[in-house]
Amino acid sequence: MTMLDRRDVVARLLKDRGEALVVTGLGAATYDVAAAGDDPRNFYLWGAMGGAALVGLGLALAQPDRPVMVVTGDGEQLMGLGAFATIAVQAPPNLTVVVLDNGLYGETGGQRSHAGLGTDLAAVARGCGIQQAWRVADAAGVEALAATIATPGAAPRVAVVAVDPAEAPRVLPSRDGAVLRGRFQAALGLAA
Repeated sequence: MTMLDRRDVVARLLKDRGEALVVTGLGAATYDVAAAGDDPRNFYLWGAMGGAALVGLGLALAQPDRPVMVVTGDGEQLMGLGAFATIAVQAPPNLTVVVLDNGLYGETGGQRSHAGLGTDLAAVARGCGIQQAWRVADAAGVEALAATIATPGAAPRVAVVAVDPAEAPRVLPSRDGAVLRGRFQAALGLAA
């Protein structure tokens, strides 16, 4: 079975992003988004393991007219499973959480994650009340997901994308939190 290349998946999701705001999880998700093209509307989280989905939730609630996409990994999402329950309760229709599932904790040495050992994160999201939660395992699924990024749906969405565990070269955006916050606020038209 051919696995999806995570870098190609992220590049495709961002290609037609429109006005979507993007929050990235720790590690490879950040590198993949930066590799697709640094943008002031990207908010890279450094060292906030487990927090990406909740930061995306807060942003979606604060910016209800803008689509918000979280790009994170299975390891990070496992650290923040409770986010699914909170997202379900708040139900922002402009939020899409994309979990790049390689079945590994890539940032700590490549140990198998619970997702790699059988935990189905899409089923967990549905169990928490997010009805639009599914797995993506092929190019057609990536195309269908990409078509939803720029427009809010009727409810929050979670897409768990099965990706190859191979590592790609790291593309490091700025790690300066003040700079990232300031440019993101400016992209939103807010005073820094």
